[in-house]
Amino acid sequence: MIPFDFEYYKPDTIEDAIQLFNKLELDGKKPIYYGGGTEFISMARMYNKYTGAVIDVKGIPECNVFEFKNDNLIIGSAVTLTKIAEENPFPLLSLTVKRIADHTIQDKITLGGNLMGTIIYKEAILPLLLSNSEIVVQGDICKKTLKIMDLYDKKLQLADDEIIIQVIIDKKFLQLPYSHVKRTKNEKIDYPLITMAALNDNGKISVAFSGLCEHPIRSIDIEKILNNNSVSKDKRIKKSIDNIPYEILHDISGSSEYRKFILYGMLYELLNKFEEVS
Repeated sequence: MIPFDFEYYKPDTIEDAIQLFNKLELDGKKPIYYGGGTEFISMARMYNKYTGAVIDVKGIPECNVFEFKNDNLIIGSAVTLTKIAEENPFPLLSLTVKRIADHTIQDKITLGGNLMGTIIYKEAILPLLLSNSEIVVQGDICKKTLKIMDLYDKKLQLADDEIIIQVIIDKKFLQLPYSHVKRTKNEKIDYPLITMAALNDNGKISVAFSGLCEHPIRSIDIEKILNNNSVSKDKRIKKSIDNIPYEILHDISGSSEYRKFILYGMLYELLNKFEEVS
């Protein structure tokens, strides 16, 4: 049971949602946009999140789009992880979201909700970072389409009143050879020690991680190191680990040294796998 009262709204248009947000903000309601609601409900029950109003975006048609258009895959922010997995237009993304929570919860979690959640893992973002996806965002001032790598700095940098409308993925990335590995402390369905997603574009590896640091990361510098075939695998991997650009997590799931140990094995397997593909 949520220990406080709040108002619930389900607008039909983006414009109505933004107008509602601004009005409720002026009224001191501390409104939030709401997709599947799994994180909000669980955190509110634990007194870790409060709002006087939620604005459900699932009634907005643009947020429910799931289609190919102009050589791009377009996925609305209100599309559930279950639908993404079942439709499977982007196998790496589908495999990644299948490993987020269990099937019952996946049917409630939306793509936008996972991308904007306060939980540090946000695993659905990994394939989007690797595919240089675009994010369609709308706020009170304007609608804009931005490269995810330009919008992402430890998290997606949105203003409070801005909504993620859609994600746009160039279809050339959809069928590239890929790898997804998730290492957990105990169960298959658990927060990751490390999740690694990778694509192989004509021999060039791109790779991103969740659970390694306090936020998902993709490092172009690490990719340059991994793709330097003039150096041995062992040296490339060790240098990559030494060049992780943020502090490696140390928590109840595992120490930073243990994560480095796990990461070494994951990267070694990755290089071997993509060598076979090549």
